[in-house]
Amino acid sequence: MKFYGLQLLMLLVAGRSAYGQTMAPDFKDSVHVNAVLNTRETAPGTTIEQFFKDNPGPVRISYTEHPYFYTYKVNPGPLLASAVMIGYGAATFHVRPLHDLDLSTKQEIRGEHPAFRTTIDNYLQYAPIFGVYALNAMGIHGEHNFKDRTIILGMSSLIVCGSVTAVKTLTHRERPDGSAANSFPSGHTATAFMSAEFMRMEYRNVSPWYGLGGYMAATATGVLRMYNNRHWLSDVVAGAGVGILSTQAAFWLYPKIQRGLSGKGNNETMIMPTYDAGTKSVGISVVCLR
Repeated sequence: MKFYGLQLLMLLVAGRSAYGQTMAPDFKDSVHVNAVLNTRETAPGTTIEQFFKDNPGPVRISYTEHPYFYTYKVNPGPLLASAVMIGYGAATFHVRPLHDLDLSTKQEIRGEHPAFRTTIDNYLQYAPIFGVYALNAMGIHGEHNFKDRTIILGMSSLIVCGSVTAVKTLTHRERPDGSAANSFPSGHTATAFMSAEFMRMEYRNVSPWYGLGGYMAATATGVLRMYNNRHWLSDVVAGAGVGILSTQAAFWLYPKIQRGLSGKGNNETMIMPTYDAGTKSVGISVVCLR
């Protein structure tokens, strides 16, 4: 049926960009260093080339340990996939055949599963995040140390939360079950694909299967949102694009912010996401460790 074909298409579009970048990593993305140039451990004036000549093999560093070494090379695959997904969702507001596809998809799902209800999607959206921290706890280390990956995750969450909230307010689309007018895009799906892309980025140089597993969980989350009659197909597709783009933005921004705030050789500044329960607001705090 056409509905299941679209499910498969969503997974393949995201998975194809994930596979392409995993199998062809950038040199700077795949190597970490555990020493800082121009410190006691290395001779003054040591260049990056000389450092790797003297220290062959994989070694480890965080952004704050050497903010000028790490640069994130943007891969167009995930960005293109995000643009296509978001563009598709936006087009359903103006293109009648795409809008009709939303309606027919809902009718097909509700016709086959009229009493379907589950809360698994409320938890499944976070599964890739839990997976990243569980793998690190078991000794299967990803791209970053605990502090760096937590800050990147916090930045991704802030971006996806702000983007979804703003677009929901602007579009004011009614949910399929008529419960509210904040359907577009799907927040659960955006969070799920943000989590999946976070897992893929962390383990892209370890194995592509981790990222694929994360995307399977994210796709299942989106499908369950439709089966629960909480979102239209286009809500889910657009939410997936927003989620992927949010994680990509965080990975691109973090090293730039660290370099701007820390300066070369200064490891005393840290960025942390914040949440105020009283005002229900989120933000970013700059913490100076002196």
